[in-house]
Amino acid sequence: MKYIKQLSIILLFSSLFLSCNSLKTAVYDQYSYQKTVEIKVETSNLIDKATLPYGKHLKEIGELGIEIQKIIEYEKNKPNNEITYAMWQVLANKDKNLLVGFFKRWKEKGQLKPFFIKEAKSQIIEAMDLLLKYEAKKDKETKDKLLQLITN
Repeated sequence: MKYIKQLSIILLFSSLFLSCNSLKTAVYDQYSYQKTVEIKVETSNLIDKATLPYGKHLKEIGELGIEIQKIIEYEKNKPNNEITYAMWQVLANKDKNLLVGFFKRWKEKGQLKPFFIKEAKSQIIEAMDLLLKYEAKKDKETKDKLLQLITN
């Protein structure tokens, strides 16, 4: 009987340990949340200027690019943070139609049409809002939406 009790306790702790490990997700991070908000606001303001020549905003675009590189490096090194890191990589991919891809297109075209800017901005801001929601909640629904966006 004593053996069964000890075995039960060992099994209980083992299953608790394994279940916790299978749910590994980075905890809420105030810095990540704050930097994402800052980048979102800067991005939104800069996108609105895309009707003007790209060359007039090189400094701002460069500064935003550095901020994006910093957050990617920060997110890359956080434990259990694969989803947030992957999403930042998607946002920073110049061949995708999101954040850095928008600036690449602006550079290629010189300036962009208002209707294109409006549509692109809504997609970029929606992606960043989703990233912010995930950072704040770390819930399954937001995680699944992010994963869907990452894999598309």
